[in-house]
Formats: sequence, C-alpha cells, structure tokens
Amino acid sequence: MRWDNLTAGSSGPAALFGADAVVTRTFDTPEFRSITFHEVRARSIVNRVPGASRMPFEWTVNPYRGCSHACVYCFARKTHSYLDLDTGLGFDTQIVVKTNAPELLRRELAGPRWTGAHIAMGTNVDCYQRAEGRYRLMPGIIEALRDHANPFSILTKGTLILRDLDLLRQAAEVTDVGISVSVGFTDQELWRTVEPGTPSPARRLDVVRTLTGQGIDCGVLMAPVIPFLGDSPEQLRATVKAVAKSGATSVTPLVLHLRPGAREWFMAWLAAHHPALVERYERMYAGGSYAPTWYQRQITRQVHELADAYGIGPARRGAARRTTPPGAAADHAAEPHGPAAAGPTQLTLL
Repeated sequence: MRWDNLTAGSSGPAALFGADAVVTRTFDTPEFRSITFHEVRARSIVNRVPGASRMPFEWTVNPYRGCSHACVYCFARKTHSYLDLDTGLGFDTQIVVKTNAPELLRRELAGPRWTGAHIAMGTNVDCYQRAEGRYRLMPGIIEALRDHANPFSILTKGTLILRDLDLLRQAAEVTDVGISVSVGFTDQELWRTVEPGTPSPARRLDVVRTLTGQGIDCGVLMAPVIPFLGDSPEQLRATVKAVAKSGATSVTPLVLHLRPGAREWFMAWLAAHHPALVERYERMYAGGSYAPTWYQRQITRQVHELADAYGIGPARRGAARRTTPPGAAADHAAEPHGPAAAGPTQLTLL
C-alpha cells in the first residue's frame, strides 16, 4: 500500500493527512477478525461533491474509507484505489479511520468560509459500519453539527445509529435532520450473498420502527433494486409491504448502478454465483454505469404504486426531513470545502 499521493509533501492532489499520521491496527475479536484499521489524522473532513455527480447534495462528511459491510455492488469501491488499496477484498477489510473527524469538523464549521450548507453522511461508505462501535466518531460529529445548528442527513444500513438517538433528538430541535435506512430487498438468501457484513433487512426495518416510534421521521431508500435477482413483482411487493409495516415515512427506489471498481467486483461475483445472468447484465449495462432509463422508470412506477397501496410515498425531492422529539408537532470523492452554492439535482437519495 502506498500513501505517498495522499500525504504531506506529495506532488499530486492536496494532501489528505500527514505522512507520519498513519497507525495500522488489527484486533483479535470476532467482529473485527481479518480486518485491518488504518488510523489517520485527516487534514479536511467536509468534502465537496464533484459538479458532475448525480447526487442531490453538495457537501459530505465521511469519517471512514472502506466498509466491512462488504456489499458486492458498493459504488464507493473505486475510492479505495485512490489510496492504492484493492477495490475488492481490500475495500471490505482495509478500513481507513479518520480519528480526528469530530474535532476537525467542529473547526471547519466554525471557519469563516463555511456557510452552513446541508451535509450528507453515509453516502459514500456507511458511517455506522462495525468500526463505529469501537471508534465512536459519530457522537462527536453529531454534537458539532448540533452546536452549529447545521442541517444534515444520514443514510445507513447500520443498527448502531440507535445508540445516538438522544443526540439526534437534540440536533433536531435546532436544525433539519434527515434520516434514511437502506433496505433494497427483504429476500434472505439474496441478502446473505450480496450484503454479507450488514445487519439483516429485518433488523434494519426494526431501526426504522424504533426511530419512528420515538417520533423521529425515517425514510427507506430501497436500494439497490437488483435486476433479475431482486426485481420480481413478488419481491418488490414483499419489500414495500415490510417497509410500510415498519412505519417508514417514505420509500424511494434506486436501481443498481455499476461504476468502475464496483462493476468488476460485482461481475466477478455474478459469474461465480449466477453465471447464466452475466450476458444479460452485459447487455443491460452496455451503455455505462446505469441501467436503461426505461427499466429505472418501470421499477420506480411499480414501487410507487405499491407504496400508494400500502399508504406510503416517495421522499420529497431535494428536501431533508426534520426529526421531532416525541410529543412535538412535526415540522416538517471530493475537494476541500469552501463556500457553498446549491446546484441542480437529478437523483433523490434522502
């Protein structure tokens, strides 16, 4: 592994951390076995989303790189190549931990260039992956956002978010907080093979149930809908029905996309587990990273029709939901950060 292109003194892009600020650790515990943690002191934590991105937000905070959820389709795999780390197994087992994320965020939010724009978390790798149980970076991050009344959103597959329930309530009293849980399907066999390091879909929906039961609005990002494996009418109906039973305030479908880095890893997995589908995928994704527009619209229509039938609907485009304490009325990879100006959006995640 080479850190040269990311450390101070490099001739490449702006350094992300100091050359002497990397500590590598392994822990001989069942939950962390075979995982290596690279603890770094980051130089910047609020990152600007590239202008060409299809994401509906402009600023992100990512306290981790790499993810032990090990989702075979994860679009963030390519980011590991920036560290000269493997985008396959390395992405799942070599986790970079920005140990100074909370203090650095607090400093950057207080800086004169920051304008208080919405910050999205969990949109690259999951901020509530297993490492968060040990490093506990999110409480300090949420506290900093709360203290600066800075709007933010969290997308996660992790149940650990419930640990920070009180902090989320406190933040919601002073700013807009959007929470979404990712549940693309409820098929148990599919879950075990494509998302081996995640809590089960049922446990994730329990998170939604707990949050909404505590008066905190929580939507479900139904992502990814996986062509030919998780997109049958029966599978879509079962998933939307389960989402509705969880009390989710919204459900927003998103079809699998296969960016470079993720595409190679997913296709290798597909060849090993479902070789008969390889040719169909090659045809479907021949035009690039995204499934054909007609297919995306078909899935969206089906999910929205099911959502209407079960009494839920898609998230409001471009709006963060405000969470509210029980009993209260309901309101409701990257460059160093600088002044923000909201731009057009094409895709709703939160």
